[in-house]
Amino acid sequence: MNPPLRLATFADAPALRELIATSARALQQHDYSAAQIEAALRSAYGVDSQLIADGTYFVAEAEGAPVACGGWSFRRTLFGGDDQPGRQADRLEPAREAARIRAFFVHPEWARRGLGSAILSRCEAEARAAGFTAAELMATLPGVRLYAALGYEAAAAQEVLLAGGLTITFVPMRKALS
Repeated sequence: MNPPLRLATFADAPALRELIATSARALQQHDYSAAQIEAALRSAYGVDSQLIADGTYFVAEAEGAPVACGGWSFRRTLFGGDDQPGRQADRLEPAREAARIRAFFVHPEWARRGLGSAILSRCEAEARAAGFTAAELMATLPGVRLYAALGYEAAAAQEVLLAGGLTITFVPMRKALS
């Protein structure tokens, strides 16, 4: 049985940073180099305090520690933690823009148990309740498999610039929330 979901709090930030790093290093090692993962952990991956402040970031916790996290946003930023350059906090217009699905990470020991799907379902339901008719995200290569299985359609892969001049491949994806 999966642990219940709860809203993330600012007090969760240190444990979430650890979860994100553990998840990325273990679950992305077949898709990205160690250097790409470490560079991404300095910007593209990380805790987004705006999601916590907005009450749209969820945590699944087991034995007092987060084992999965993810959220959605009604703000323009598509991906990246607090250290990602180019963040945009302005609000989206639900009638004509897609909600953002953001910052999903699962502890390797809890991978493929349905936690990502459960968090995604909660995010989609909340986005629909807020008036959004579509959701979009920027998927990691391993994330593409999950999102495609849950109805997201991929666009052309993009190379995103990371710290130190490295790039990483991400895939924009979109789904109607009807």
